[in-house]
Amino acid sequence: MAVLPYKDKDTSKREQVAEMFDSISPKYDLLNHVLSGGIDILWRKRAIRELRKAATTPPKRILDIATGTGDFALEALALKPDTIVGMDISEGMLSVGREKMKQRGVDQIIDMRSGDSEGLPLPDNDFDAVIVAFGVRNFENLQKGLTDMCRVTRPGGTCVVLEFSNPRQFPFKQFYGFYSRTILPLVGRMVSKDASAYTYLPESVQAFPDGPDFLRIYEAAGFTNTKWIPLTFGVASIYIGHKP
Repeated sequence: MAVLPYKDKDTSKREQVAEMFDSISPKYDLLNHVLSGGIDILWRKRAIRELRKAATTPPKRILDIATGTGDFALEALALKPDTIVGMDISEGMLSVGREKMKQRGVDQIIDMRSGDSEGLPLPDNDFDAVIVAFGVRNFENLQKGLTDMCRVTRPGGTCVVLEFSNPRQFPFKQFYGFYSRTILPLVGRMVSKDASAYTYLPESVQAFPDGPDFLRIYEAAGFTNTKWIPLTFGVASIYIGHKP
């Protein structure tokens, strides 16, 4: 059974995820940095460095899936692309992101658009690189979403996924389990006022097929030469794939 943000509602996961992110969008950036101790910023920077190394040519057109408020898209500016399209289903998150792009003077490069990650309103073979940070875990159908990401990547292009994962080693596994089940929901509830959002987070991470399990789905979606890079004792992971 799919992990849902609002267990008392009979709407789809897609609808619930959009509702959840609309709800927490004003506090999302603050909570991200506080709850991770700021290390989420370093994870994004590392993911972009890995993309730079993995790409056969510097990517000029980049698609940032589940862009949220656009933090990963902003990091991707380090690659000096011509265009970055940031796509998300939450209008609340996009609204915050568009304002952020205007304030930083990059709204002519980063185009924040509404769109469903599992049915991208984009042509085939359109992007040199497709990136996503902490978004694939929220897909209603993971393989469908990854397959569509492969569809819009040009042949020879690169896909980089940054996602939470489950630490496997003692004692960090036990410490992280306690933190994610107890501290994270408490702080999230106090700041965002949405009790379900930060209970959903650890539940969705626990249920997510990470590591080698993710690579199998990644490859079934069409990506080749895949690679898994665990970060911070396995709290997060980078997954790299190429479109043949």
